[in-house]
Amino acid sequence: MWHGGLQRMAELPQERAGEGRKAARRMLAYLAPYRRELLLVLGLTLVAAVATAAAPVLIGRAIDEAIANRDAAWLTQLMLWLLLVYLVGAAAGRTQFRLMGAIGQRTLARMRGEIFDSLQRLSLRFFDRQPAGDLMSRLTNDTDVLNQLFGQGLVQVLGSLFGLVGLLIAMVALDWHLALVSFAVMPLILLTTNLFARMSRRAFRRTRESLGDVSAEIQEEIAGVKVAQAFSRTAVNQQRFARRNAANRDANVTATAITSAFNPAVEVLASLATVLVVAYGGWLVLQGLSTVGVVVAFITYVQLFFRPIQALASFYTTAQASLAASERIFALIDTPPDLVDPPDALTLPRIAGEVRFDAVSFHYGQRVGQHDDATPLVLHDVAFVARPGQTIAIVGPTGAGKTTLVNLIGRFYDVTAGAVAIDGVDVREVRLASLRSQMGVVLQESFLFAGTIAENIRYGRLDASDAEVEQAARAANAHEFIERLADGYQTRIGERGNTLSQGQRQLVAIARALLADPRILILDEATSSVDTRTEALIQAALRRLLAGRTSFVIAHRLSTVRDADLVLVLEAGRVVERGTHAELLALDGMYAELYQRQFRDAPLVAHG
Repeated sequence: MWHGGLQRMAELPQERAGEGRKAARRMLAYLAPYRRELLLVLGLTLVAAVATAAAPVLIGRAIDEAIANRDAAWLTQLMLWLLLVYLVGAAAGRTQFRLMGAIGQRTLARMRGEIFDSLQRLSLRFFDRQPAGDLMSRLTNDTDVLNQLFGQGLVQVLGSLFGLVGLLIAMVALDWHLALVSFAVMPLILLTTNLFARMSRRAFRRTRESLGDVSAEIQEEIAGVKVAQAFSRTAVNQQRFARRNAANRDANVTATAITSAFNPAVEVLASLATVLVVAYGGWLVLQGLSTVGVVVAFITYVQLFFRPIQALASFYTTAQASLAASERIFALIDTPPDLVDPPDALTLPRIAGEVRFDAVSFHYGQRVGQHDDATPLVLHDVAFVARPGQTIAIVGPTGAGKTTLVNLIGRFYDVTAGAVAIDGVDVREVRLASLRSQMGVVLQESFLFAGTIAENIRYGRLDASDAEVEQAARAANAHEFIERLADGYQTRIGERGNTLSQGQRQLVAIARALLADPRILILDEATSSVDTRTEALIQAALRRLLAGRTSFVIAHRLSTVRDADLVLVLEAGRVVERGTHAELLALDGMYAELYQRQFRDAPLVAHG
């Protein structure tokens, strides 16, 4: 049964084998900038190989020329040469490992940088369908596997290959008859190596994929631990994680079973070669055709000869895991961004802020700009114009498409049909950086980075001075609470700003938006889940933030909706009503129903 499983593992599709060769070539290409260092490593490897091949010759001569003739002086001289050979070999080996380790770390740093750059270029559409934990696994776990390859594996394989060549030359030069006997098991070794290499490849690919699943599960459960505890779901989550963890365990057990069987197989063949050398060499000595020293040297050569074979076996383990990891890494690096600047993209000058939706439809399918009947539309034929400086309120029930609508303004997604234009220019025709640099966003759950409060505010404009940061904080009504903190603006906050209250995080986010001075502003439930006093501070800050800017307000408090220049009522992705607050109440339609049910004498609470 186990053998049948190994055979199935060996059935590697040709296209996957081709991917492996392509990945190997790409990994080697990362070493191209270090040609000089690699040449030095090769030179040191050659020195170590010569030292390894020379040692048995000195031992054989010591037996035949010094010990047999009882020549103590010659024995001492040969032993001093032997000691020197060992010291030179050790020094060369240590230096090559140190150099290769440095090359490996620089290579991995470059690779991690490329992975991160790729993640920054990809659109929200990619992250909608890709688990964050799996991405983290590629950035950390998979690159750690490559660290083993670049740090030690390549030196190991180079040393083994050079060592094998040196040993082959030395053995043939010493006695080609005994060399041929020693090489009799080589065909069996090559067949064994090829079989285990093929079987281990798929096994290690499964280990990388299953580890990505485990990482994704861990990331999700850590992020949702509060919800899990609140709903007493911890036991269910533990069972789900146990299944993924078991799959990862089984994949690793299978890979270990394959690779651990290789060394014993090589050891059996090495023992067979030793028996052949002792038997044939002993017969030659008895016939007077060879000497004891030569036979002893050959026994040493045979033992040394199979050490590189075993080292190569260990390298195969690392190489197969590295190839599987590199395929996942390169797949991420090669993922093309689906939102790119066209070749003739325009750079938006400072915009006035007119936003026009022209018969916009949208769906979250993977094919940008195309639609089929199997993928439901999230927005249907949405059309309106926001004049510069106007405030547009967007209300509607859960799933109406409010957040999707505002995401199209900054071209976080491309429309499926129709067009979104800023100051009369289609957002698909402009440079993304010039568009988004003139936009600001304040979300219900404002994201703050681990760092100081000043750094988080300065994120809105990185070249802002300390005085400008403080001015923005004062305008956002955040200065007072910041000053009360132990280190003021230099107070360090935890991940996602979890050391601050919800209201404090909102005030910092508003300060960040004020510092950026955007021409278009998006507020997504910016004042929900805060106390009355904090709400008043936020409302006052928002009035300053909204002044003179084209603003889109989703599910904001009643006062903002009431004062909006235009209210859009969405239902199932369609604009079913539009007008001012007073006009929509007079219409006595869906907005009036929402108002009667949710808004009267209470903050407006729509669901996004």
